[in-house]
Amino acid sequence: MTKTRMEAFSDGVIAILITIMVLELKVPHGADVRALRPLLPVFCSYVLSFIFIGIYWNNHHHLLHACERINGKVLWANLHLMFWLSLVPFTTDWMGENHVAPLPTALYGAVLFCAAIAYTILQGTIIGAQGPDSKLKAMVGRDRKGKISLACYGSAIALAWVSPWISVALYVLVALIWLIPDSRIEKHLHA
Repeated sequence: MTKTRMEAFSDGVIAILITIMVLELKVPHGADVRALRPLLPVFCSYVLSFIFIGIYWNNHHHLLHACERINGKVLWANLHLMFWLSLVPFTTDWMGENHVAPLPTALYGAVLFCAAIAYTILQGTIIGAQGPDSKLKAMVGRDRKGKISLACYGSAIALAWVSPWISVALYVLVALIWLIPDSRIEKHLHA
């Protein structure tokens, strides 16, 4: 299988995930602004998850653009990432519908944590498939952003039982860290 085919599959999965999330947004029962108020937590969790899925899509694209070849391990690592991303619509809806209650908020973080681990595994598997002189390895470096993200997710999961809003703030922080595409890879690709 070519990396182009794997990228097309991943793009399709991500497009479906965004579609599922938007279909979970319900029409308000009423025609005034007050009718929107109960939907605000659902909408905000949708926006946050849309941003996360967009970040994964963008960085996945850059990752595969820096990749010269793939193998069966890369395919399975990619499928592992798609599995965790496929749970984002469920946890997004559950967290939003329950107005950021502790358990749904912690589970949302657990899914994001596992997706981040899966992305790290995919990145390492791609680097391994490229051989000892992998350009991607040089581009990724020590992956400080990835490590900071994992620490934030872990903290947010634990803090959901203290204050779910602190957890949400940590999720937003991670999104802000990654909002700009991974410049380490972009710099090398355009050089």
